[in-house]
Order: sequence, then C-alpha cells, then structure tokens
Amino acid sequence: MPSVLYLYLAIAVVVLAAAAASITALRSRRGRGPEPLVGPPGRAVESPPPAPGLEAPLAAPEMEAPLPAPGLEAPLPSDGRLVRLRGRLARSESTLGRGLLSLLARDVLDDDAWEHVEDTLLAADVGVAATRELVDALRTQVRVRGARGPVELRALLREQLILAVGEADRSLSTTAADGIPAVLLVVGVNGTGKTTTCGKLARVLVADGRSVVLGAADTFRAAAAEQLATWAGRVGAEVVRGAEGSDPASVAFEAVKLGIDRRSDTVVIDTAGRLHTKTGLMDELSKLKRVVEKQAAVGEVLLVLDATTGQNGVVQARVFLEAVHVTGIALTKLDGTAKGGIVIAVQRELGVPVKLVGLGEGPDDLAPFEPEAFVDALLGDTPDTPAEEFTRR
Repeated sequence: MPSVLYLYLAIAVVVLAAAAASITALRSRRGRGPEPLVGPPGRAVESPPPAPGLEAPLAAPEMEAPLPAPGLEAPLPSDGRLVRLRGRLARSESTLGRGLLSLLARDVLDDDAWEHVEDTLLAADVGVAATRELVDALRTQVRVRGARGPVELRALLREQLILAVGEADRSLSTTAADGIPAVLLVVGVNGTGKTTTCGKLARVLVADGRSVVLGAADTFRAAAAEQLATWAGRVGAEVVRGAEGSDPASVAFEAVKLGIDRRSDTVVIDTAGRLHTKTGLMDELSKLKRVVEKQAAVGEVLLVLDATTGQNGVVQARVFLEAVHVTGIALTKLDGTAKGGIVIAVQRELGVPVKLVGLGEGPDDLAPFEPEAFVDALLGDTPDTPAEEFTRR
C-alpha cells in the first residue's frame, strides 16, 4: 500500500513541474510578441485567433510589402484627334451636311429650294448674317460653275463652309519662356464643363510633351478640386488647391508660383462657374487675372461654351469678353447636338477663334479644332471622285 501511495505522489510532482514550465514559457512569449507571419507581397495577413481560454497576445505593428507605384496613363496624341473623332459629329452631319447636299442636288434650284437651304443653316445655328452670306455665295457659285453632280456639289459646299468657318490662329500658348510657365485661364458659366475641360486639356498638353500644373481655383465647389486632382493623377500633373470657400485668386497665385518653382511648361487654372448677369463675380474674375499676372502673364483665356445652348451661349460669352480678354473658345458637347453651325456663329459674333472642341465623355475626347477636318466630318464620307479634283478646275 505505501508503495502505491509513493507512486501517486511521484506522478503528481511530475505533472505540477510540467505545468509550471508551460506557464513560464507562455509568460516569456508574451514579452516578445507574436511570431511574424509571412504572406503574399502587398497583402495584410491577420493573426490566428487565440486558443480557447488563453489571453490574446498583443498585436505587433502591421508590416506590408510596398506596392509598386501605379503606372501613369499615356494620353492619345493631340495631332489628328479631330479626324479620329469625326464619327462623333454624326448628328450634325445628318442635319447640316447631308441635309444641304440633298437640297442642292435637286433638279431645280428655285427660290423655294434656296429657302430650304437657308432654313437648314439657321436650324444648325449658323446664325442669320452668316447664313445669308453662305446662301448668296452658294447661289452664285452654282450658277457660275454649273455644279450639278454629287461630287461637284460636295466640293462646292465644302469650300464655302471652310470659308465660313474662317482662318484664324488656333494655336494655344503653352510653352514656358525664360523659366516662366505659360498660364491658361479657363472661364465660363455654370455647367459648361470647365473642370472636365481643364482635366482633358492637361492630357492634351502631356501628350504633347508638356509638364503641367493645375490650379483648382473653383473653391466654391469642393468636388471640383477632387475632380481636378483625379484628372491630374492619371497623367502625373500637379494640383494646387485651397480650403473650400478660400480666396480663388490666392489659389491661382500659388499655382503659378509652384509652376515657376517646378519650371513647368504650363499652368492651367480652373475658375468657378459664374452667371454672366452677376457683376460681382465678373469683377472677381478680373481680380484673379490681375493677381496671377503679378508673377506671369496670362497667355490664354479659354472660354468654355456648351454647344447645346446654341445662340444663348453667344449672348453669355459677350459678358466674359468685357471682364477678361478671351483668346479662344473651347466648345464642349458638340457630339450631343445637331447644331454644328454654332462653330461659325460663335466665331463670327465674338471675333474669337474656336481652338478646342469636346466630342464625347472619354478622357481623350477633347480635340484641337481643325476647320477642314471639321467640315469633312459634317459632310460625311468623301465620294469616289476626290472633291479637290472639282475645286482645281
């Protein structure tokens, strides 16, 4: 009996010793923290849950493998964009181009037929004065040349539309000079697409090899600064922004300052949309321009117009011309209207050339305006015989 008792006592001592050793080891491990966990690069890995009845160990600082820098987008080159996007003018082509060609192809071009030609041009927002001149020129050329076939008529219409669009310097001043970046001020009424135009313009400039700084001077709308930052991040441009409601002129000033410090080629400043009837807002726009010009001359003032507003856009634009010296028009949403003639009306009424046209919602749907490519898009596909053959006769 005593031998059995001694055996039980020995077993108890061994069990207690093993338990004491386990507790000591556990306390030691708590001081060191958890063992490192290895997972795929760039992914956070969670620790397993503690065993039932045990206290969860303290978490170690989370360590993640660094992710590679995201690649920048490569915008499509600006050269030839309008040719590539000509299909976006399908609605204007049907109304203006094909409509006029079908009228001119009538067997008898009497006064009634010419009235229809005039109505088609007016419906396409060409404008009253420009329409009368265009109809008079077409009537004279048809009579003198005797143009009757589709090739001859298309060539004649192409020639007269190009003349109506007119010749102008449509280049943008976007190159730095003597370490001072070119400054572009983008203005317009609410809802014309100024911020989007600024973002797409940055892509055009980057595609042409320019380094760009964007100034988010529309401080009344927080979403505008966020939108501009998104556009800039895609192509590696920098953005200067201020707090919501801060002084827009101050933001524009800092954007130009950063452009000078970075030796950038171009600074594009997005301004708040303003109603053309609000005198105070127009005065603020003039002030912003004066503040910017303390550091660098404003080489371009682009007025963004919505093509779908037609002649109302021309009325709005006149007030901007009084507030700042507008050097060019960016005509947006031209793909969503059958009124392609607004290009002619805007230039004639304002004396300012259309330099950029927006032809869709894609990032590279802003194109430098090219009169011949634009007219060719309005007239649709070229007939089998080249139109130029007739014009050279």
